Amino acid sequence: MNTPTKNKMKVGISACVMGQNVRFDGGHKRSTFCTQQLSEFVQFKPICPEVAVGLPTPRKSIRQIDKDGLITLSRPDGSQDVTQAVTQYGKDIANTATDIAGFIFCAKSPTCGMERVKVYHHNGQGSSATGVGLFAEQIMQANPALPVEESGRLNDPILRENFITRIFTYQKWLTLTASGLSKHKLIAFHSQLKYLVLSHHLESYQQLGQLLGMQSHLPIDVLAKQYIHQLMEGLRHIATKKSHTNTLQHLQGYFKQYLTPSRRAELSDAIMSYRKGIAPLLVPLTLIKHYLLEFPNDYLSQQAYLNPHPETLKLRYGY
Repeated sequence: MNTPTKNKMKVGISACVMGQNVRFDGGHKRSTFCTQQLSEFVQFKPICPEVAVGLPTPRKSIRQIDKDGLITLSRPDGSQDVTQAVTQYGKDIANTATDIAGFIFCAKSPTCGMERVKVYHHNGQGSSATGVGLFAEQIMQANPALPVEESGRLNDPILRENFITRIFTYQKWLTLTASGLSKHKLIAFHSQLKYLVLSHHLESYQQLGQLLGMQSHLPIDVLAKQYIHQLMEGLRHIATKKSHTNTLQHLQGYFKQYLTPSRRAELSDAIMSYRKGIAPLLVPLTLIKHYLLEFPNDYLSQQAYLNPHPETLKLRYGY
């Protein structure tokens, strides 16, 4: 059963990734994961900047062209230049779509590619994959903390889990700020995310603690801006078996006084089996959740690390 639309987070997405026939050849780049799995939890906002600025479908392809260091967006012969139109449209969307929790772009697109977009030399002599889509660039520049990803990369289970973790975390941030932010709420929010951040990046875990401890005198809006930027930068780091193991061992410490020697050994073995690649992350996590039900701990129960995204997405089953 799908989640009611009003309860879903909003995520921007290239319209072709949603299966809309808006590409220059009249086709699409539909993502099965987005349309069949993630859509249960996400209200997508499909956008095609090329169609939005008036280009027809189908149409002659446009490309990024380097004219003495100035990137323009037009047909190969330089006609139908839409550089300004696409750039301004990107700015308009960035300024108005402040309620989205992330954005999924179409890779290598001259308008929507996040990176490695092909840039052609104006004299026709070669190209280099060094560009960023003009629309995507405006979205990313306007809000560096916003989780973004390309649809093709979501086929990688590690990158997929990382992105989904970030959009669910960012949605919590949007909900928090909409309720009226205070330093007390910010500290409580951070408290729930400590082990999630630790599992991604130790340095960010330390820096965020220092920010809230040493810079607490800052105005709440300034503190919040620094916090969310550092938080999302930290979560962009891919969690590794080593960092997960470190986090799991921290959680294990909460149960030492309650578990018998054999049960402590069982949990240690599960963590080490995961560390060695024998068992998936789900195995030690399931044990920890079981012990948490048996020996309740309010602090641990609130940790986002234990449930960073819906279990039905099965993002922690394979590693």
